[in-house]
Amino acid sequence: MKFFLCVLGMVFIVEGLPYVAFPGKIKSCLLKLVTLPDSTLQAMGLFAMLTGVLLVYFGRG
Repeated sequence: MKFFLCVLGMVFIVEGLPYVAFPGKIKSCLLKLVTLPDSTLQAMGLFAMLTGVLLVYFGRG
C-alpha cells in the first residue's frame, strides 16, 4: 500500500507540473480538447493506458 501511495503521489506531481509552469497554454489546450470528437479522446486515452501498462510491465519485470 505504501508503494501505491508513492506512485499515486508521483502521478499527481507530474500531472500538476504543466498547470504550474504553463497555465495559459493549459487553458488553450483544454478549450481545444472540448472540440475534439469522442472517438479521438477515446483513442488518446487508450494509447495512454497501454503506454502506462507497458511502462509498469518493463519497470517491474
